[in-house]
Amino acid sequence: MAIKQFKPTSAGVRGMSKLMTADITTQESFKPLLRRLKKHSGRNNYGRITVRHRGGGHKKHYRLIDFRRNKREIPATVLTIEYDPNRNCRICLLSYADGEKRYILKPEGLQVGDTVIAGPFSEIKPGNALPLKNIPLGSVVHNVELVPGLGGQLVRSAGNSAQLIAKEGDFATLRLPSSEMRMVPINCYATIGVLSNADYKNLKFGKAGRRRYLGIRPTVRGSVMNPVDHPHGGGEGRAPIGRSGPVTPWGKKTLGYKTRKRRKASNRLIVRRRTK
Repeated sequence: MAIKQFKPTSAGVRGMSKLMTADITTQESFKPLLRRLKKHSGRNNYGRITVRHRGGGHKKHYRLIDFRRNKREIPATVLTIEYDPNRNCRICLLSYADGEKRYILKPEGLQVGDTVIAGPFSEIKPGNALPLKNIPLGSVVHNVELVPGLGGQLVRSAGNSAQLIAKEGDFATLRLPSSEMRMVPINCYATIGVLSNADYKNLKFGKAGRRRYLGIRPTVRGSVMNPVDHPHGGGEGRAPIGRSGPVTPWGKKTLGYKTRKRRKASNRLIVRRRTK
């Protein structure tokens, strides 16, 4: 997918780029698969901000995506390819042979009119979903389950894919996009192919307003705050941190300080971490 560059006719447009939308076949979404999406602005059920710098943004509906691919051995035809405001990759609407319609994440190479199927004996081609035990070594996959039947949780972002490295006993080893090597139960389902919209990572927003459309508010350095708001704040003029190291607004160490719990259940399934 190509990126469109703009002439610097204003400060906001200078350096701005947008993704071409030639791959999108319709602007109308399938209404039975839309749900209202209430804005929470980073607040939890107590009304307290748990994720900072969120709020505002354009209205949008949530598209129900079929991450489970649990409609097995029934072929489906790709009807449309659509933009999804809730994620950075494209989605496509499938029409199954029995008349049901579902959205899935669109892999590269899948076009309108193509047929996909989910099942243990499906063909190895983009869009088909199979258990890892039936996928050849070296294949690239996305939307990978961590628990059989729970639905895809790994590798769901634009341009990403995981590579199947090995199978041994009850586990398959995957190389994730972060270069982490991880074991996953061999009965977990995964979808063949690389996710679409790989150029999203090269996008330049150009101005703060485009971030505000997405509901992202400004982030301010702690050193320019007052001491009541951040441990780095205060002092006359520009001042150093003035303590053993950088900390969060709540005084906990950051920038290199490890926060992963030692007894995390999945630690034993990680063969090689993404960090050195």
